[in-house]
Amino acid sequence: MMLTVSDAQHFSKGPSGWHDGDDGEPRWIVVGPGDLVEYARARGVSEQAIELLEHHTPGAHPERSTHPLRGHVDQSADGEIILSAPTLSYVAETRDVHTGALTLILADGVILTSEAGDAGILPRTAEKLCSGVPIPDSGVAQVLAAILLTLVAHAADVEAELGDAVADTERVVFSTARVDDPVERIYDLKREIAEARRALAPITGVLPQLGAETIQRRRKEKEPPKWLGRVQATADRVDHHLDAHDELLDAMLQVHLSQVSVQQNEDMRKISAWAAIAAVPTLIAGIYGMNFQHMPELTWTWGYPAVVVVMLGICGGLYRQFRKVGWL
Repeated sequence: MMLTVSDAQHFSKGPSGWHDGDDGEPRWIVVGPGDLVEYARARGVSEQAIELLEHHTPGAHPERSTHPLRGHVDQSADGEIILSAPTLSYVAETRDVHTGALTLILADGVILTSEAGDAGILPRTAEKLCSGVPIPDSGVAQVLAAILLTLVAHAADVEAELGDAVADTERVVFSTARVDDPVERIYDLKREIAEARRALAPITGVLPQLGAETIQRRRKEKEPPKWLGRVQATADRVDHHLDAHDELLDAMLQVHLSQVSVQQNEDMRKISAWAAIAAVPTLIAGIYGMNFQHMPELTWTWGYPAVVVVMLGICGGLYRQFRKVGWL
């Protein structure tokens, strides 16, 4: 089930579970990123919540447009919860990580959501809810649980694909065949991993605060819902794996630089060996070319061939010795 961000889509919960439509309670409304504030006003959300929503909606701060979205969770005096969090997606063809933004406001009996980017968190959440996949909690909090569980599950998928890209890079680095310099590829992956971790950090940062806000909203409960612990554990695991991928890339970079140094040393040994071999005939020819009165070639028929044989013999001996010690 795919959602379009241009039009609002309504979901509600009936006796048989969540379904597409607005004929029941509670309700979940998915709108475009630019329509969230308008729909919130139409649903009677408090002005304080509207102000918080406007402040944290993507694009509200043009001066920070080049920076990653910062995760936020706030609660109005009327108990509405406003949450904004980054999303992740991965393009395998280019090995690029893309970040988006998800914003929601949770009020009594209704939850309004919008998503920017190509992660597709809301379509996946709708598919889970409407297909009857067991989701913890109840009411609109069940939608919140489904969204956050889907968000971190998709982040785990992105992490797994980055892990595959790191494994491919490892094979390139340790390949015996001469290939293009993998340094650029390593740094590209490190940049994408850093972007993924920057997007994941706000999620892990807002979860404890979200738990506190949830407790305050549900005054009868003294502990945050258990599904928040699942979200936190998944986010922590993904961050740990991303950190391990980054460390592996660091190790690969060091190994590659060591390989380059060893290869350069081998090349220098070969150059030095051939230079030593070439120096022998140069030396002999130079010495024999100095004395024009008593040159063996002038009075001895076999003088010149003998010199050539001596040069070839010495050069051959040097070649065998350099091969023996591994210089050639």
